[in-house]
Formats: sequence, C-alpha cells, structure tokens
Amino acid sequence: MSNIIKDNNKEKSTKGFDFSKFMNTYGIVVILVVMIVGISAKNPQFLSINNIMNLLTQSSMYGILALGMLLVIVSKGIDLSVGSVLALSAVVTASVSQVADATSKMYPGMPMVPIAASIVIALGIGALCGYINGALIAHTRIPAFIATLGMYTAARGAALMYAEGKPISNLNPALEFLGSRIFTIIPIPVVIYIVVIVITYVILKFTCFGASVYAIGGNINAAEISGIKVKKNISLIYLYSGLLAGLCALISMGRTGSTQPSVGTGWELIAIAATTIGGTSHSGGIGTVWGTVVGTLILGVMTNGFTLLSVNAYIQQIIQGLIIVVAVIFDMRKNAKKA
Repeated sequence: MSNIIKDNNKEKSTKGFDFSKFMNTYGIVVILVVMIVGISAKNPQFLSINNIMNLLTQSSMYGILALGMLLVIVSKGIDLSVGSVLALSAVVTASVSQVADATSKMYPGMPMVPIAASIVIALGIGALCGYINGALIAHTRIPAFIATLGMYTAARGAALMYAEGKPISNLNPALEFLGSRIFTIIPIPVVIYIVVIVITYVILKFTCFGASVYAIGGNINAAEISGIKVKKNISLIYLYSGLLAGLCALISMGRTGSTQPSVGTGWELIAIAATTIGGTSHSGGIGTVWGTVVGTLILGVMTNGFTLLSVNAYIQQIIQGLIIVVAVIFDMRKNAKKA
C-alpha cells in the first residue's frame, strides 16, 4: 500500500505545473513583461530612469483612482463620476489656495489658506460626493450606473460654473511638493500611490469592511441576511472612491501648479479599464489590489511606449478598447468554468 501511495505522489510531482492555471493567475504579469521587453527592444529610451519615473508618475494618479474603483466593482457597482469629482475638488481647493498677489484671483483680498486646509478641502469634497453616490445607491436602490452618471454630470457642471470655465493658477507653492521628487529621482506621487496600495490591501485583506465588500459583491441578499450592514458599507465604498478622487486632485495641482474645470476628463474610464484588465470581475465579489496595480501599469506602459514608438493616438485608443473587451470576455469565460 505504501508503495502505491509513493507512486501516486511521484506521479503528481512529475506531472509538471498547470500552464492554464498559471496563465489564469499570472497572465497579466506575462503580458506586462512582454510589452516592456518588446517596447524597449524597439526603443531603448523606454528603460531610461527619467522615462520610467515619468511613466510611474502618470500611472500613479490613474492607479489611485483605480484602487477606489476596485472596491466599487468588487461590490458589483460602478463609479462614472470620479473624473468629475476630481475636477470639482480641484477647482474649489485651488480657488482658496491662490497666493495673495495672484493674477485673476478668484477671491481678491482673501488670504491663502494653509496647505493643511487645502488637503482637508480636497479630500472632504471628494469624500462627500462619493458618500452621496453611495447613499443614493444604498437607500434608493437605483442602479450605480445611473447614480454615478448623475454625479458625473452634476460635478462637472458645478466645476465649470464655479471656475467660470477658466483655469486657476498661482497656487500655494507648498502644493507643488505633492508633485515633486525626492532627491530629484523618486516622484512624490509614486510614494503616495504606494501608501494607498498598502492601505487598500490592508482594508480588503484584514478588515471586516473589506470582507463585507466581497460579500456584497458576491451576493447582496445573502450578505444582508448574514448581518452585514449593506447600506452603510455601500456608502463607505463610494466614499472611499470619492476620497481617492480628491487625493488625485491634490496630486494633479501639485504637478502643474494650477488646475482647470476640465481636468480628469475621461479618467474614470481609465480607472475602470485598469481594474478590468487587472482581473476584477464586473459580476462582483472578485478582484485584487495587485491585479489592479498591474492593470494600471499595462495601460501606462502601453500609452508611454506607443508614444515613444510614434504610434497614432487614435490607434492607441482602439487597442485600449480591444484590450478591455478581451479582458471582460476572458473574465466571463473563466467564471463560467468555475460555475
């Protein structure tokens, strides 16, 4: 009998790794590596330190939005408003953060608020808009698509009206720290992104709230029966997404030293694309932080690399759209096999 068991174990050990399972788990990492190798072979400039830092800096803002979107999509929702919420947070914060002698000052005679107040205002507006989204969805049961589409339109309109369609410049120099580099090499936005990655991972992996996010996405009725406060948690999920939109507003202002009501246009689509490519299921209940990070990097590498290779911008959009569709099809086929 012992010989039979040994033979069975030996057969299992020599069977080799399951390629299909490996690709299901790490396929997006393989795609990322192939893209990096292919682009760098065509243009060695791609792997230069300066280009990599620029790529990571741009990807960090999209990645922060995508991490908020991760919680939303895992809970079987969608947030179309993050780009508009970012714009509203940015213009309101910028209007009170202009230096005293700024030209075209929105509030003449008003002293510039401290950097701490600017941070609180941006994060507060983002969180408030997100909470309104969540509360509408939780208490009225209207589809997330409709609720966030309403906020998408209203917040963008409010940003345009508030700023009168004009850019706001001459901001507090302290804000520029958020867009600067440590030792002229490490971008502050990337450091902030890493912190948000860790926080989001801890929330989803080690907290009751994180477990509730997956439970709500898996089966909202079962979650409610099991005692999870569904309405409260849905409100918090969208609050977190809005909060990160406010954080991106601060980083955006830090990078440019100004802002305008059109900032963030289309960024919600990039966030959704990054989470989708990263393996987050729109059926709910499935999604990881590392997958979202890799999905964001794939989009960043594609945009940056194709620009270096002089690929037409319209073709880039077509390829990005195809990647999203393929990712969703792959996700549906994978979930169908599990069922």
